[in-house]
Amino acid sequence: MRSVLSRFRVGSVPYLNALPLTAGVEDAIVQLPPAELARRLSDGRLDAALASSTEALFSPRYRALAGVGIVSRGPVYSVILAHREPLHGMRRVYLDTDSCTSVNLVRVLLGERGIRPDFFPLPAKADPTQYDNVLLIGNPAIDFRRAQTDHSVWDLGQAWDEMIKLPFTFAMWTFRDGFVSKPLTNALREVAEAGIAQIPALVAAHQEFDLPFRQAYLGGHIQYRLDQRAQDGLSRFSELLNRFTGRPVYPIRWVD
Repeated sequence: MRSVLSRFRVGSVPYLNALPLTAGVEDAIVQLPPAELARRLSDGRLDAALASSTEALFSPRYRALAGVGIVSRGPVYSVILAHREPLHGMRRVYLDTDSCTSVNLVRVLLGERGIRPDFFPLPAKADPTQYDNVLLIGNPAIDFRRAQTDHSVWDLGQAWDEMIKLPFTFAMWTFRDGFVSKPLTNALREVAEAGIAQIPALVAAHQEFDLPFRQAYLGGHIQYRLDQRAQDGLSRFSELLNRFTGRPVYPIRWVD
């Protein structure tokens, strides 16, 4: 599978949550934050990426691999709005500029509650503890929660689940038109299936964070089956995206 992937330019995120989808082929995949993956997929520097779900929703140029993704069915732990001000009293929210899906998800979740703060980019290398209200994703969100600051934490996966009662898909394998090939899609699916089956072994072998956290996070907070309910969740998200961003939203073109 590594030899197949090396023939394409493939990217993924540098976060613990992607481990089961890329285990064993990391050296054939470039690892970049979601926003940079989106830029490289858009300008042609990548052929495929484990990209934010909003990439395929906001552009008809992309196709997405059915069946696997980064999915939550309740608390996700690593996508959070940390806030000192009450949600309904927030005036400003600072957004992790590495995020794509989550910056839109927080607008949807707040907008559905009638909350319309002003949004600002979190400055590069800023200390998030110095901001009253801040959106964080991935490993930085995990580090923030484990540091036990004086912020309250709003878990966006849990908030979505409570509001919509459907899974939320944060990322999925996304392809530029013209780069959907059976060898590539088969290789990515085979890597994913092998990784999902080996989650206990991956958890035991990986050194990032402590073992009890990895056991709860991989396969628990983070799940990998992009099934029909997860697709239904994406359909609902697309409706809300259009309402709260005003941007055109397109049906996802799935690759089996």
